[in-house]
Amino acid sequence: MKSRSAFSALAFLLAPLAALYAQTAQPHVVFVTGDDEYRSEFSMPMIARILEARYHLRTSVVYARPAPQSNTNLEGLEALKSADLAVFFLRWRALPENQLRLILDYTESGKPLVGLRTTTHAFLYPKGSRYEYLNDGFGIDHFGQKWIRHHGHTSTTDVSVAPEQAAHPILRGVERSFHVPSWLYVVEPLHGDCVPLLVGRAVNPEGKDYGPQPVAWTKTYKGARVFFTTLGHPDDFRVLPVRRLLVNGILWALGRDIPTNGAEAEPVAAYDPPPSGVPEQKK
Repeated sequence: MKSRSAFSALAFLLAPLAALYAQTAQPHVVFVTGDDEYRSEFSMPMIARILEARYHLRTSVVYARPAPQSNTNLEGLEALKSADLAVFFLRWRALPENQLRLILDYTESGKPLVGLRTTTHAFLYPKGSRYEYLNDGFGIDHFGQKWIRHHGHTSTTDVSVAPEQAAHPILRGVERSFHVPSWLYVVEPLHGDCVPLLVGRAVNPEGKDYGPQPVAWTKTYKGARVFFTTLGHPDDFRVLPVRRLLVNGILWALGRDIPTNGAEAEPVAAYDPPPSGVPEQKK
């Protein structure tokens, strides 16, 4: 009886440590939002909830405060210190040095990266700033391209799988072709060791049609896996292949196995974001 009681007491004492180990053993995915046009503050928490519910990952979401269009403050960046993967959905930020350092410390750490849409132009520092180089350089170096142009807000995009990459794990369960409401970004030629997975074609472009463009690709940075997609309009995430593509990409970047039929990507709560568009600044 004594030995059994002693074992029970020891188990009771160790239980909090076991729980802490189980928590810290889970990969920590940090979503850094702040784009003020495509409602990343709605879409990325929706994806985070899928990761938590379906794949038992820990997630944190960083928000621009006090509003998405506040381009000089991101709240919660300290979460990057314990991140195993960072997902960036930023647009034209000019962060103070202490906040920017948290981002750069992570990106230079050799850990995996995922980026969406406007992260090609995550920063917009004024001319002469010591960080002006990030306006183009962050997108080019980390994700393969900077901001160039798009095909106009009244256009949409047909997406198809790049045939030579049809067997890539990120494309498991992703339809071979599908349509999204977002307008196609011009990104060619990509920089670095980018491997296009999906190709988009503009539907009813405004003005010149710049031809087929990659809309999802992989690359490496500091030896780590990188996944990027120019998709990201709030209504893109109503389309199952887009949600699955992003969840697959996150799992791939983490080095996790992706199910044969692709990741489970049904929302676990209502997803009803406001329309896209840059809010008018209050005077």
